[in-house]
Amino acid sequence: MPRGRRPLPNVGPRESSIMRVLWAHPEDYLSVRDVSEALDADIAYTTVMTLLSRLYDKGLVGRRRQGRGYAYRPRVSQSQYQARVMSTALRRDVDVPEVLFHFVGDLTPKEQATLRGLLKDGA
Repeated sequence: MPRGRRPLPNVGPRESSIMRVLWAHPEDYLSVRDVSEALDADIAYTTVMTLLSRLYDKGLVGRRRQGRGYAYRPRVSQSQYQARVMSTALRRDVDVPEVLFHFVGDLTPKEQATLRGLLKDGA
């Protein structure tokens, strides 16, 4: 991986739901209860606690002591995470130019203009 990045950890659907809750409050540490109450899905409190602990072990969330438990917040932004998902997908494919061709072809004209500007600026 370029620039010393670790491979992207696998994140399941319930972990993704939890990350969306945390990304909605990127600067705040949320308790397990806060996350549990914000989830649309009916997931047990103890399951949310386990999933947050796994996300911490994967390096996707940070935590700090809050009372007898922990409060959590994302260590990477949603944009950073999605960019890593895209990079990981590109590295799995044997025909990167073909994948990029289809990816760019699926972009809206506004998204294509944004991409052109970023490439022109050397981002």
